[in-house]
Amino acid sequence: MNRYRTDAETIGMSLPWSQVPLLLQLIGLGVLLSLGGQYGALALLLPVVRMQWSGVWTAWRRAASEWPPLPLPARRVAILLLIALALVVARVEGQAPAHGKHAVESCQDSLPVIYDRIAPAVVSIGAMSIDPYDVDHRLDRVTGSGLIVDSTGLILTNSHVVFGRQVITVTLDEGETVRATLIGADPIFDIALLRIPPPDSGQFPVAPLSDRGDLRIGAEVYAIGNPLGLNQTLTRGIVSATDRLLPGSGWSLTEPLIQTDAAINPGSSGGPLVDRCGRVVGITTAMLQEAQNIGFAVPIQLARAVIPELLAQGHVGRPWLGVQGQFVMPVLKELLRLPLVDGLLVEALDPGSPAERAGLRGGFCELSMNGHPVLLGGDIITQVNGIRLDSAASLTSVLSEIKVGSMLHLTLMRAGQELSQDVSVAERPSRMSDQGARRASAAKGEVVGAGWTTGF
Repeated sequence: MNRYRTDAETIGMSLPWSQVPLLLQLIGLGVLLSLGGQYGALALLLPVVRMQWSGVWTAWRRAASEWPPLPLPARRVAILLLIALALVVARVEGQAPAHGKHAVESCQDSLPVIYDRIAPAVVSIGAMSIDPYDVDHRLDRVTGSGLIVDSTGLILTNSHVVFGRQVITVTLDEGETVRATLIGADPIFDIALLRIPPPDSGQFPVAPLSDRGDLRIGAEVYAIGNPLGLNQTLTRGIVSATDRLLPGSGWSLTEPLIQTDAAINPGSSGGPLVDRCGRVVGITTAMLQEAQNIGFAVPIQLARAVIPELLAQGHVGRPWLGVQGQFVMPVLKELLRLPLVDGLLVEALDPGSPAERAGLRGGFCELSMNGHPVLLGGDIITQVNGIRLDSAASLTSVLSEIKVGSMLHLTLMRAGQELSQDVSVAERPSRMSDQGARRASAAKGEVVGAGWTTGF
């Protein structure tokens, strides 16, 4: 018998079955190491486990040594499977999105690149209104910013810039000025849509709107606008807070805002607030004039939600009873030492509102507690459709079910007697004062989110 093998015989050598456990270990180690993290640590423990079970391995190898050898094609298949499995795991690991509340998206574009991408879609807005009753100041001019959100000429901006104005002009990034038409406005959320004529050729540049709702405090943001007439100004900051509420709106009209320390000045209103990935996350809307670096922006998710309604009917329909008041607080009971029931104390009724037409009564006796006025003597709403109205949570639950045209069954306390009253819900009319009261509160530096009075 020839002691020497030919090259062909050498190539055709087979792997003994006794080495199969070792091969399986190598495959497992490769998979676990490719996963990384805790799986990589687990891979390092496999040799220890193998030592503990050395007797089992020894028995396996002794029995497997009597099996026929593993052919070369099987070895090749095992090696190819190992390589393919490692590549697939690495690819899945690289493409898998980050999960969890604190997942962070990595964006590599520099700030100049982000600015060059967004700035062409930012416009300057000039608006003018005429007051025929004010002889000395008949013309009122305002300036602001806007964002092109549709390539045919649809512009998103603030309501307080364009609502109620007779003449609106838009200056594009390249310097051309055109007349604009107001499509719809919502003074409550301070959002408006304008339309300008489409370009003679091509399309308008459009800024990408974020479709994510996970903006985090501390995230870097940039504001682009036209403060004080300084076109296409870029400022930089962070998200200082989310879900901020400015005083001045009824309970059903509260609007959670983004607070930022990126510089916002007169003329910035309506411009975009952009994240690190170059996506528009908000529309700048207000600032605290007596503070430093405290500005606010409307979340872009809120704007996206109302755009279809503004396009369809020019305004946002909201259910309305016309009640203004506040909850009966324990401190009020202790101060007055009266048998007041828990509920919503009605202080005032909107003129012409469903609540006024239904005969509800407001207060007439003013009392001040720590500088906060309370108007006593009105009805106390204790239940709405059988739900006790004794906390903010219960009011929120009730308001979420109210629809325009529905009928509400109110349980009232009036002069110590319990009464029942049905009220038909109407659609709330838009008013110039909706945005004026809230912005005036912000301008005076009132505490954001404070205030006891509510309304719906």
